[in-house]
Amino acid sequence: MADFQTSTHRAKWIFSPQELVEKFQATNQRAIKSLEQYGATRLEVDVDGSLSYPEPQIDAKDNAAEKHSLPKPLNIEEEQLLRVFYEHKIQEVCGAFGFPHKIQGTAIIYFKRFYLQWSVMEHHPKHIMLTCIYASCKVEENHVSAEELGKGIQQDHQVILNNEMIVLQSLGFDLIVYAPYRSVEGFGNDMEEFCQTHNGQPEKLKDLLETAKLEVDKTMLTDAPLLFPPGQLALAALRKSNEVHRVLDFGRYLDSIFSQQRTTHTKAELEASLGAVDSLVRKLKIPSTKDMVHIDRKLKKCWDPSSQDDKKREKRKHKSKRTLGEAHGAPVAS
Repeated sequence: MADFQTSTHRAKWIFSPQELVEKFQATNQRAIKSLEQYGATRLEVDVDGSLSYPEPQIDAKDNAAEKHSLPKPLNIEEEQLLRVFYEHKIQEVCGAFGFPHKIQGTAIIYFKRFYLQWSVMEHHPKHIMLTCIYASCKVEENHVSAEELGKGIQQDHQVILNNEMIVLQSLGFDLIVYAPYRSVEGFGNDMEEFCQTHNGQPEKLKDLLETAKLEVDKTMLTDAPLLFPPGQLALAALRKSNEVHRVLDFGRYLDSIFSQQRTTHTKAELEASLGAVDSLVRKLKIPSTKDMVHIDRKLKKCWDPSSQDDKKREKRKHKSKRTLGEAHGAPVAS
């Protein structure tokens, strides 16, 4: 059985808060530079994973004027809101298909890792979301065809296949991930024994675990999976759930964990990590579709500014026709 301690997940995909900030800044700045150089940010992806960049649209002679007319790029906070929006969509899609939690968790972690390498201004998050679900189904041995997945949510399945290779490459082909759901179940078994030994309430343990899984759902939408190991995410969710159900003395339970395992960390350090996870969850805001309108409009302009110019020209043309018709006192056919 695979072990988290020796995994690529632990070795390569757990970061410090500062490292995450630097990664998000780097991808955002790269997209902004692409906008300045090419006039657009969106990259086209071929089936083999190769990328096509837009043709440069800015002449060095009138560089300043062109830059002034460029669409406004997304800032880091807007990118984060967009990522959270589509991570929540992953949960909704997986729920609609009846996929188990492990597929949902793996897909979200894939999505998070992908956007450590790229900006949402470079790759369409809706396409990447679908591709991550598709890849997760494969890895977790619950295969669903791209056609079936696309048809189920009325999307073109070809975008899934086109983006599959770039997603795998961006993940470094590190496809084995450890989501907290399995850890919740493992701690649940341990808690059952603890409750029997310490006169707890094992009959309420099922409710505790169900609420903890809902807490994990929220945790997965934060940066916590990139900052803490899955066991700590699970413990934070269980501790929060226990505040509702009051099944056991959680501090005493943590003592029992430390008495059973050799660790270089102290209980105080663990509790500090659990508190940090709680803080991220408290700050979580899941944006609505309405919240996304302004960001989505900015994103479309970054992907293809010419489409917005075409719309403006068409609107001006239509307005001029109406004005001309009104001047002659006759309606103009649309």
